[in-house]
Amino acid sequence: MTNVTTSSSSLPVSHQVGIWLLSLAFVVGVPGNLFVVWTIVFRVARRSLTCLLVLNLAVADALVLLSAPFFLHFLAAGRGWLFGGGLCKTVHYLCCVNMYASIYLICLMSLDRWLAVMRPFLSQRLRTKRTLWAVLLGLWTLAFLFALPMPFYRSNLQPFMKKNISMYICMPYHWGSVNHEVFQYLWETLLGFLLPFCLIVGCYASIIYRLRSAMFQRKGRGSRLILIIISAFALFWAPYHLVNILQVAGKLQNLSSIKSFAAAARPNVTAFAFLSSSVNPILYVFAGSSYIRNAGLGFMAKLFEGTNSEGSGSFSRSTRSSRSGSSAEITALRKLSLRFGFKTGRDEWAEPGVRTDPRLKAETDEKVGLKTMTTMDQI
Repeated sequence: MTNVTTSSSSLPVSHQVGIWLLSLAFVVGVPGNLFVVWTIVFRVARRSLTCLLVLNLAVADALVLLSAPFFLHFLAAGRGWLFGGGLCKTVHYLCCVNMYASIYLICLMSLDRWLAVMRPFLSQRLRTKRTLWAVLLGLWTLAFLFALPMPFYRSNLQPFMKKNISMYICMPYHWGSVNHEVFQYLWETLLGFLLPFCLIVGCYASIIYRLRSAMFQRKGRGSRLILIIISAFALFWAPYHLVNILQVAGKLQNLSSIKSFAAAARPNVTAFAFLSSSVNPILYVFAGSSYIRNAGLGFMAKLFEGTNSEGSGSFSRSTRSSRSGSSAEITALRKLSLRFGFKTGRDEWAEPGVRTDPRLKAETDEKVGLKTMTTMDQI
């Protein structure tokens, strides 16, 4: 950040771009995410797992967008960071927590889809409120822990002196250590982007292979919605992590041109990443556009209620109903095995003493997996 001025007409281009991106993210994202939260909390009667994960994602996005006015003031006023060292560390820490929470929530959505197709019975057993709350608590705990390097390497310093006026800047500070700088940026990129996306790609590659091998081509809208959310996150966060990689390469190879480019690009790619927190409500509008004419403002509730199905279950249903549904499928599978007279091999769904052919078990497991995928998240 150089060439800091107090005249809005002579602001650097990078500051003008940052102001435009942050303003757009704030104006669109805050009301959009609050509308999503209001819809899920007050308008959705039965909330599926996907619906509750979307709720957590909207809360995280709304909270991080509330920090945008601090950055807007910093870019537009031209007087440096006036909010002290505490807020300097806090707002950057919350932004980093949002990055980790968002990608891990998307990972959880992908794992849910993978379990539904590859391990349908395990997926049914895990769909309880207790399991969900435990997983969400662990997810948010990891997000807060993994984001700790951000406030540790962020300080409110006075690097610029102009006309004998000191100016505080909230900026990265690594005590002049290359190792500390490399650690921070690699930590963010590996744990907040590359490794989670490898998991996501692995889940969907496995799902696609399974469905294609079964000659089953139908997709649920819920799955398509999750894929759109994944694509949007990758689009808006990839430039930020690319700059991280460039800065690490520049430091390790001592390439001044790359280091200068990364330092100049970082403010804009950071502002661009803010759009990730504002774009999801827009995606929901497009995904639920077919409901707008009939449901009006309740169209988004119809969209999220559509993620409920007999395969995925709803967390407003009783545990007994869930167990009875599973028992019915188990009974049907047991009767099928008895009808065809398969008596070899232990069947995990049968009652004690009943044996079925392993080939029938594998075939039936695949059919149930496809049934679960078919019924899950259809809207």
